[in-house]
Amino acid sequence: MTEDLVGQASRRNALLARRLDLVASVSALTAEALRLNQKRAGIEMDVLRLELEIGRSGASEQLVRDLHEAEQSAAAIMQACTACEDCIAAAEGDVDDVDRRLAAMANEN
Repeated sequence: MTEDLVGQASRRNALLARRLDLVASVSALTAEALRLNQKRAGIEMDVLRLELEIGRSGASEQLVRDLHEAEQSAAAIMQACTACEDCIAAAEGDVDDVDRRLAAMANEN
């Protein structure tokens, strides 16, 4: 019986360590998503500024090129945000799985 309790405590500790790692991953991914969203907002401000400048002074070749580059950057950042959000969802799902396993262990006692 003592070996069973030791094994159960060991499995519980492993699950708790796994949960801690997963929560740290979710936190890091959330910070990255925030950074990406801030970068996207800055790029969108550049797009608006360039559109206003084109509206005021006409579509010079340089302004159109800058606008196109800013729009491409915004699209790339949006894709990175989506990928990051997908990773967050997957990591949160893993946390849920670990939580269910921990709850099942607690109910066994």
